[in-house]
Amino acid sequence: MSADKHLQSWQERFEMAEAMQPLLGKLYRNQGVEVVVYGKPLLNASTIEIIKAHRLVRRHVGEKLRLRESFPFVQALSKLAVKQCKVDIGKLAVNYWRDHADASEIESYMAKALVDAIDHADDIAPRDVVLYGFGRIGRLLARLLIERTGRSNKLRLRAIVLRGGKKGDLEKRASLLRRDSVHGPFNGSVEVDEENNAIIANGTYIQVIYANSPDEVDYTKYGINDALVVDNTGIWKDEAGLGLHLKSPGASKVLLTAPAKGAIKNIVYGVNEGDITPEDIIVSAASCTTNAITPVLKAVNDKYGIENGHVETIHSYTNDQNLIDNYHSADRRGRSAPLNMVITETGAAKAVAKALPVLAGKLTGNAIRVPTPNVSMAIISMNLNAETNKDELNEYLKDIALQSPLQNQIDYTDSTEIVSSDLVGSRYAGVVDSQATIAEGKRAILYVWYDNEFGYSCQVVGVMQTMLGLTTLSLPA
Repeated sequence: MSADKHLQSWQERFEMAEAMQPLLGKLYRNQGVEVVVYGKPLLNASTIEIIKAHRLVRRHVGEKLRLRESFPFVQALSKLAVKQCKVDIGKLAVNYWRDHADASEIESYMAKALVDAIDHADDIAPRDVVLYGFGRIGRLLARLLIERTGRSNKLRLRAIVLRGGKKGDLEKRASLLRRDSVHGPFNGSVEVDEENNAIIANGTYIQVIYANSPDEVDYTKYGINDALVVDNTGIWKDEAGLGLHLKSPGASKVLLTAPAKGAIKNIVYGVNEGDITPEDIIVSAASCTTNAITPVLKAVNDKYGIENGHVETIHSYTNDQNLIDNYHSADRRGRSAPLNMVITETGAAKAVAKALPVLAGKLTGNAIRVPTPNVSMAIISMNLNAETNKDELNEYLKDIALQSPLQNQIDYTDSTEIVSSDLVGSRYAGVVDSQATIAEGKRAILYVWYDNEFGYSCQVVGVMQTMLGLTTLSLPA
């Protein structure tokens, strides 16, 4: 192919992706239809991201999916009265073109494939969400909720609750939402309403409430009712502490973004969200590390069985460490986080058993905090019940990442050059680094990357949706 033809091909793809964007936006904003390509979300995707999502199809099916082949499916979808569902146009297009030579039957094909979502009754009322705390996870949850803003959105961010309230606090909170040293600028506009003590982000009106205790707020004063309160402070972790939220009028359920103590259910979305019942009013989304390793451990245990194992977490430093040496109540954590590797404890390995009871008592764990601000790695060393090797284990995990019910939790890379900063913004719970896999006989070691901030926040949103009964139909099945 000549240089001009390469440029012409790129131009065609770029223009097709640009033409897709307004259709994708309208489908979500007006009908609640989220379009994906083999699991890769196209909601708010840039032209480049749409092109890259199509390039990844080759990993799934061994052949290209051109944008000119998928674009007619987006057009056909926009003409159908589908509501409140997730539609994988990648799978639909690939399946169609295998049996058809032209586009003449696309509309009838789509109508048949999506019959369960056509004229689907949209009788689910939107639910209010309150973020109690606005730190690293709180602000990323805000970004994720705001990106879904639209008339059909059922998960609505209504307020954030903070300590403090000093002069200038509101603008500083808004500024932290606008700019992030790790995740980059907010995709949109952020304004401050000083008179009403609120932040307006991409049209989402967020009431800012100041309180020192979870039971001090009357949410109904702000028109907030039957709300899910997402506690991302990490201060209260047991039923007594988290139960304080439920004493505030307008709050009905509580989700903790940390491991819980006692009998509170620890949920890893994609693994055991089915354990959530309508009667559960306090739930934990476990930890970022537990979310990263549990789906992979489940996949391995399902096929090979795990006799026992050890998880070593190479974790980016966090807010509870010191920038320079200073007093800290925990061992070693008082030493300068940007200057040292710091051995510390983690309960992630034991916490796996709460989401995956079959592994109870089989795992140990430890952690090393390292001088990076985000993206961590779990090194999982296992003794298996069945023999395997590197190629077989990798092929199995690749298939799990591409084809299984865990495809939204587990990603897979065969890159020989990937490093931690490449995974900033990953929406997966964990990413298997196949080049680092070690397996021989009944011994296996897996290296799993994870964005301990953004990837974890995506998992939390999944738990939120489940708690509020806002799960959507995914097509094709």
